[in-house]
Parts: sequence; C-alpha cells; structure tokens
Amino acid sequence: MAISLQSGVNLTVIPTEKFKTVRLFFHFSTEHQKKIAAKRTLLTSLLETNSLHYPSQTQLSEKLADLYGASFGLNVGKKGNIHQVNLMMNLVNEKYIDEEGILEEGIKFIQEILFHPNIKEGAFDFDTFQLEKENMIDYLESLKEDKQTLAALRLQELYFADDTAQKTPSFGTKEDVKVLNAYDLVQTYQEMMAQDQIDIFVIGDVEEEKVRKVINKLPFTPRETVPPKMFYQQELKPEVHTETIYEPVIQTKLNLAYQTSIYYNDPRRFPLLVFNGLFGGFPHSKLFINVREKASLAYYASSAFDSFRGFVTVQTGIDGKNRKRVLSLIEDQLEDLKLGHFTESELQQTKVMLKNQFLLSLDSARGLVEMAYLEQWLTKLVKNETEFEEKIMAVTKEDVKKVAEDLQLQAIFTLDRQGAYE
Repeated sequence: MAISLQSGVNLTVIPTEKFKTVRLFFHFSTEHQKKIAAKRTLLTSLLETNSLHYPSQTQLSEKLADLYGASFGLNVGKKGNIHQVNLMMNLVNEKYIDEEGILEEGIKFIQEILFHPNIKEGAFDFDTFQLEKENMIDYLESLKEDKQTLAALRLQELYFADDTAQKTPSFGTKEDVKVLNAYDLVQTYQEMMAQDQIDIFVIGDVEEEKVRKVINKLPFTPRETVPPKMFYQQELKPEVHTETIYEPVIQTKLNLAYQTSIYYNDPRRFPLLVFNGLFGGFPHSKLFINVREKASLAYYASSAFDSFRGFVTVQTGIDGKNRKRVLSLIEDQLEDLKLGHFTESELQQTKVMLKNQFLLSLDSARGLVEMAYLEQWLTKLVKNETEFEEKIMAVTKEDVKKVAEDLQLQAIFTLDRQGAYE
C-alpha cells in the first residue's frame, strides 16, 4: 500500500525475503509530449554520468564501490499518455554483511544524484553535456541499422499518424536532440523535480517504518499536479494506412497494426492475453506454426499488444516476393481465431504458459514493482497469483473469438528492397 510522503510523492515498501539485495525504484511521471521526450532522455544520461560533488564518472563509480558494489541507472519509458523517467538502485542488504547504514548511504547517494546535478551558472557542465548529446545522437542514428526496430518505430508512426505525441517514441527524435543546449536541460530538470508525480518503491528484506524514515529525508516538495490519464484512445480510421520504404535490406520487414477496444483495466484483458498467446505470442501460436514453420514464408512471425494504447501488432521477417501470400496467411490465422478453429489442447497450453509467465514475473523485483506502480494509477484486477490463475483458466473459446472479432486492421508497414515484389 502506498504511503503519501508529500502531495504527489508516494512510497510503496514491498517486504520480501526472495531477494538478497534491496532494490529502489523512483518513477517520475508526467504527460508524454514530443517536445519533452528527447530532453528528458538526455537528462537521464547527464544525471547518470556525474554530479556536482562527483564531477567525473570515475568518482561516481568509486562511491558506488564504497557501497559494496552498489549499482544504479536511469532510463525513460512510456505507458499510454504517461512519460516516465526511472531511477533504479541495487544495494547489498545490510543484514547479510552485518553492517548498518547501507540503505541510508544509498539514499544519500540518490539525493546527490537527484538534488545536486552537475549544474553551474545555470547550465549543465558543458563537456558532459556535449559528450552525452553526441552519444545520444549516435545511438538514435544506430537505430536505423536495426531493421526490426526501425520497422516497429515506423509502424508506430503510421498507426498514430494524427497524434504527434504518440508517434514519438519515449526517447524522442534525433532532430529534437540536435537543437538542445546545456541551459534547456536545467529547465527540464527543474520541471521534473517540482511537477512530476513521484512513485518510490523499495523492495527487499526490509522494515517498512525504517524505510519510510530514511526516504522521508529526501527533500521532495509537494506538487499539485493532476496526473494525466494513462490510457490513450484514438478513433477508428475508415481505411487501412499503408507505407513502404526501400532500403538495401536482405530480409523484408512486414508489420501490421490492429486497433482493439480492450485496455489494461478491462476484464477482457485476460481473454486478450490468451488470444495473443494463440495468435503469435508463443512458439505454438498460429503465426509461428502456420506462417513460419509449415508454410516456410517467414524468418520470424509474432504478435504483441499494448493495453495502454489499444493496439495489437504483428511482426514478420520475410522474403519480399512473398508479401501478398504472407498478408493473406496472417489474415487467415486471425479468421481462424474468429471462428474458433483451435483445439482445447492449444487453449489449455496457452493458459498454462501465461500462468507460468505471470509466476515468473513475481520472482522479479522489476515485475513486482511494475504491478505495484500500475495499482496506484488503475483499478486492481487481481489480488494475487491465485486470482490471476482463476481468471486466465476461466477464459473460454467464445471469449477468444470475441477478442479476435474486436480487432480492426489499421496500418501495414513494409521495409523492403526495391523491386522485391512488383
């Protein structure tokens, strides 16, 4: 259960003996917008590299070494309409080394990172800024070389063509990074620290009251922000949007996007999980078996869904000359699911794999924190693993058919080499 430390600043302690370390997660959440995505991403690199009192990466690393090899990092993420800056820290549990004060020292380190960044005269340290800016531009440039990632990003742009924010990835764009300067990031930092909703999670063999006292020493100020709605919804388009770009690729990428009315807090999410497992989520799925294995028309074929933005995607790697056949075969697999053309054995196998997947997530600190985070924003659908299993096992063939019928094809993106299918 979350403890309110300040208005807009919450702490959740998850006591467990599953882990030998103590892990801390700080989520800074605000509305996802194109104009802030690149800024907040570059900011995470600056905060991660050094600080005012540890002005070099070496000094920062030495301090972590003093904390018995503690580790920390920052990144960005996106959930529907929400943009997150995430800080994670992993500490040895003082119970196992018979030394007190490790957690407190870890919090002091986080305070240094968050409240004493390397800012002088109203700007981030210039050398650090220039280096991290160049690194980020190089990274965004390199994404073009990963054709699977490129196809996924271009499909997203096509599907969310009418929404500037949603077609912008969580890390922003290269063009937005190029125009940033060391002064811009100071304002971004100040806005994040003063306005974002902050959700703090501490997981490990710890005592809640002790953790609360230590975390409460962080000088966060109250914020009166109204949290944005997490779910993004867009109107159904009357026609399928298609786009093909040509590059000297060896393997053609064919990706599809469908709209669904099912979101994370909808009871139909459980049938959606089962549907996705049968469609393309597991090695026994229809896309894998029928498109990749039996027909030998794809190097890979899978499906995934985003229950915060209401869309389902299909990803394939194919020979370009087979594009029409693959499109038809994908549609056939969806039609089979609409008609209930799958066995009871396949249905039960999918349910068991989903149950095991869920149980595995409970053995991950990140998985437990993710569930706790969502519970603070959304209605809790299940209380525990027993209830999750019950809801998954209760999914019927009719439930899966209804999910398949709910899908509406909205976008097809192809990354191909010129003349591969004409």
